[in-house]
Amino acid sequence: MVGETTSGVAPETVVQRLSPAFPDRAAWGTVKPLRAWQAAALERYRSTEPRDFLTVATPGAGKTSFALTVAADLLARRVIDRITIIAPTDHLKTQWAEAADRVGISIDPQFGVRQGRTSTDFDGIALTYAGVAANPLALRIRTEQFRTLVILDEIHHAGDARSWGDAVREAFEPARRRLALTGTPFRSDTNPIPFVRYAEDASGALRSAADFTYGYAEALADRIVRPVLFMAYSGEMHWRTRAGDEIAARLGTEMTKDLAAQALRTALDPEGSWIPAVLEAADRRLTEVRGSVPDAGGLVIATDQSQARAYAEVLRRLTGHKPTLVLSDEPGASKRISKFADSDDRWMVAVRMVSEGVDVPRLAVGVYATATMTPLFFAQAVGRFVRARSRGETASVFVPSVPRLLLFATELEAQRDHVLKTPNEGDVDEADLLAAAEQVEDEPGTDDEEQGTFTALASEADFDKVVYDGGEFGLGAMAGSAEEQDYLGLPGLLEPDQVRDLLHRRQREHLSRSDAPAGRTAPSTHQQLRDLRKELNGLVGAWHHRTDVPHGVIHNRLREECGGPAIAAATREDLERRIEKIRQWAVQRSS
Repeated sequence: MVGETTSGVAPETVVQRLSPAFPDRAAWGTVKPLRAWQAAALERYRSTEPRDFLTVATPGAGKTSFALTVAADLLARRVIDRITIIAPTDHLKTQWAEAADRVGISIDPQFGVRQGRTSTDFDGIALTYAGVAANPLALRIRTEQFRTLVILDEIHHAGDARSWGDAVREAFEPARRRLALTGTPFRSDTNPIPFVRYAEDASGALRSAADFTYGYAEALADRIVRPVLFMAYSGEMHWRTRAGDEIAARLGTEMTKDLAAQALRTALDPEGSWIPAVLEAADRRLTEVRGSVPDAGGLVIATDQSQARAYAEVLRRLTGHKPTLVLSDEPGASKRISKFADSDDRWMVAVRMVSEGVDVPRLAVGVYATATMTPLFFAQAVGRFVRARSRGETASVFVPSVPRLLLFATELEAQRDHVLKTPNEGDVDEADLLAAAEQVEDEPGTDDEEQGTFTALASEADFDKVVYDGGEFGLGAMAGSAEEQDYLGLPGLLEPDQVRDLLHRRQREHLSRSDAPAGRTAPSTHQQLRDLRKELNGLVGAWHHRTDVPHGVIHNRLREECGGPAIAAATREDLERRIEKIRQWAVQRSS
């Protein structure tokens, strides 16, 4: 650190890379102009010259470009002479360095906190939040020795653990300027985020206060992001619990929290029929989109590495092509993401590595095949698909028809803030805060007692509905049906209002077919069995609410009295006998 020059690139060089009219907009055609929100945010920043500035902008809006414009301006005006960029992942460090180089700023993404110095060719360094926590004191000394701008990308990660937040605060408290960026400022815990201002709201809660906000709804109106269609899939699930009870239920119906988590685990099991059916539908949707966007790509987000590998194999069988598989602990994972981004390959499968910040603009179809159900992770995942490259592009994300996920989908345009405890909530022990920060909400299978004991037996997929712009479209249909294809076949290039109009038209057509007079072709055996299983599961659910007897006990009693195999292998006659039997129970109990 000692002996480094104040800047690896002369301020005049940085100025030459900026708009001739900087900080105003350049004349059309001279350079790439700032977007309206970026220009407005930059104007606010320069008018206030703040030490701390929090920018909340929806994924795909251009936060990186805005931050680098601020950095170049501060370098050019000699307000700062060093830049430190903190990113969530190693891949993003490199991505930041490459973006900075395009505006004449040289960033070292390989800097290690133990090396102390870097080449004088660099204007700054890039690290991860974990890297900051490894040696915050060394970074503090570096920060003190230079007039430093710290860019905190996706700053909510500084609250992932109390130790990370403390490290960020210790390392960068002496910084001349701090610019915080996030697309999702809200968190599921109450760990305060360093250098973020909190203001008391009407309820007395402390709520994060952004200095500039640019939401998804605004970006959609400006045609900066794509409209997102959420394709929701339900279906019949059958599993065996730790206690040995066999449960059959429909995904998304009213259940206890534990049963809902088990139903989702069953749906996501690669050995069942739900995942192959949904991946096949997603691939058909991708084919439709590629008719107008030839390089459109798809991404499957899996719960863990074993499921990611299994999903990749399912896609290989379906498409005849091996998808790109990204596992974060394997060498070359970042290079595989970059290679996929620059190719026209159809599919990539990953666990968490591409859930946030990774720039693959051609992603247009996603499959949310993970058991993680926090609003933060969902928003980050959807953010991978919203970046628009040209007018009219749409995004389609396939999700399990689980009430919580569908609520997140309908609230996509809602603005959220990070809320700390209200004054009357009392003090929380620091250890409890740390445990809450490290916990992943509603991720099935994390209970020690249930590890290795849960067994998914069978699953089937049904197209449930499309969620778009807060509305729901579709009346439910079998996977592979004409009704499903009506929605999978929506054109890949549509304006937001055209999407809405076309969905309403499909809904009317679907309704007219469902009301058609008798005489249509009789349903297939496969469809009849699905309808009977659905009816039986509904009756079992009603009996459970009436008697408080567990679902599995009810199914086992029906098998004892009526005979036949488990519900997944039952014949039409078996199912009809059980339906009649449970109806008899209801009559006898009422009499």
